[in-house]
Amino acid sequence: MSWDTLSQDLTEGETLPRPVWTDWQRTESGFETYAGASVCAPTRCCLMTGKHGGHTSVRANDGGTPLRADEVTIASLLKQQGYATGGFGKWGCGGRDSTGVPEKHGFDIFFGYYDQVHAHSYYPPYLIRNSEEVPLAGNSGPTGETYSHYEIHGAAMEFIRANAARPFFAYLPYTPPHGTFQIPDDDPAWAIYKDRPWPEQARRYAAMVGMLDRQVGEILALLKELKIDDNTLVIFCGDNGGNDYFADAEHPRGFHSANRDPVTGVEFRGKKGGLYEGSLRIPFVARWPGKIEPGRVTDLVSYFPDLLPTLAGMSDCPIPSDIDGISILPTLTGEDTAGRKQAQHDFLYWETGNNCAIRMGNCRGVRMKSAWQLYDLATDPSESRDIASENSDIVEQLDEIAQKEHSAVEKGVYTSTGRHERDRRAKTVQHDNPPPARKPNAKQNGQGEVMPTEGMLANRDWTIVRASSENSDNRKFAANAIDGDPTTIWHSRFSGTVAAPPHELVIDLGAVHVVRGIVCLGRQDAGWNGAAHNIEICLGMEPEIFGDPVAQAKLKKQKQPESVGFPDVRARYVLLRIFDSHGAKSFGSMAEIGAIGE
Repeated sequence: MSWDTLSQDLTEGETLPRPVWTDWQRTESGFETYAGASVCAPTRCCLMTGKHGGHTSVRANDGGTPLRADEVTIASLLKQQGYATGGFGKWGCGGRDSTGVPEKHGFDIFFGYYDQVHAHSYYPPYLIRNSEEVPLAGNSGPTGETYSHYEIHGAAMEFIRANAARPFFAYLPYTPPHGTFQIPDDDPAWAIYKDRPWPEQARRYAAMVGMLDRQVGEILALLKELKIDDNTLVIFCGDNGGNDYFADAEHPRGFHSANRDPVTGVEFRGKKGGLYEGSLRIPFVARWPGKIEPGRVTDLVSYFPDLLPTLAGMSDCPIPSDIDGISILPTLTGEDTAGRKQAQHDFLYWETGNNCAIRMGNCRGVRMKSAWQLYDLATDPSESRDIASENSDIVEQLDEIAQKEHSAVEKGVYTSTGRHERDRRAKTVQHDNPPPARKPNAKQNGQGEVMPTEGMLANRDWTIVRASSENSDNRKFAANAIDGDPTTIWHSRFSGTVAAPPHELVIDLGAVHVVRGIVCLGRQDAGWNGAAHNIEICLGMEPEIFGDPVAQAKLKKQKQPESVGFPDVRARYVLLRIFDSHGAKSFGSMAEIGAIGE
């Protein structure tokens, strides 16, 4: 939503304050850029890792899917070069106690929300700083006294001020305007829009845009105050295409028409969450006084994966070989200054579930339900005329690219999910309470089974080292198998791309023990999907080194726990391998796994 769009609704004699953004336009350079994905978590993963959606670890927008432990990010690269690294806002690439937390991926500090559901409230009882809770006074979840975004913005300003004398990387994935459109009534931006003859939520949204504009101005003013303005690259962009917020009969593309050009009337098809132009096109503005020629617009086609190689190249970082992005530094600073010509993408690739999109020159393909649509953006920017049937050779080329660029997703894991679930509940007043107990299913005759305790090793220090697959889309994490809660299960992935068996889980017992058996508890709900059948168990002293199986077993299709015994073995690590499930399906699931020993 632009200042010019808002000004169209003014009556004679009324004025709106010209925002900081329009002043910035005198010294910035603009791009027609694409996001990495059309929803929050996957697009942030593309931004951080330099990979497109066919190669990233975070492809679900559940807010909890984590980066893998070994993944390189912009922050981890810059940290190696001596940069102070800070993040402030919404992370979305791994909840607490996962391999994806930001402090494990190069950030000295991250303050804000780790989980997206947590970020749906601007008055949560607490925010997170480096996985620890920071209470916010007077907040109950839906409402409160402490506006979380003020705290986040203030912390970002403090970080910049504290690190002005050294190289720093400030990543500010601010939440507004998003989710619940809340802004304090005493915010100066609300005063601008509170009396507009618009729906209240449309006014709140506009005010949040105005608040963000003001805060961008505060950051730029701080850089000037600290005398580092000319030595700081500032990039401002969206995280996905616009949404049709507050649509009605008069405003079918949303009240503020995020995907409609207010001058030409051209509309971009789609919106946030899809794969068309309106789902992925974003504003992208770069400012670096003395380095970037002001007021310039480029026709370079770029997207989020390009940020990692660009920033790494500026900072003399080694650029990982497995990324999909290209450096846009020659476009930012000029090819003479960069010392090389600007590389071009052969194609840009996006993936959402089983669907994908590819831009190749002005040709743009969208594959929905296995069928390709093809559009010529040069003559049809609104993607209104499908020309796939007239260009079978191009469609065949797109299909080859899609097959090559898709890889099976490899996600990170959780050691436990308790704190992550607490964060998800923190948007309401229920954050201090455990989830409601599940009612026993009638098919269980009202009885839920539990693990035995006699002769069992305590699992309080156990962690998941790795899992071959888990269905994080449905919150059936590998860590559920050792969380002590029989109502939660680990399930191999059965949504998206189905993981092939065998399904493996490696558990760290926390210390060396004498182990003489494993206990398996099947799922305790009414379903049997994935109920493990043929399994084997290996033990070892190292997480990557296991000898021959110490036991093989055929588990029964039952709710009661089953013990699999074997001669005493000294070990720290347990490998459970599931070959198939009852019903001859290739899934695997388990409610709890325990060990017998001492």
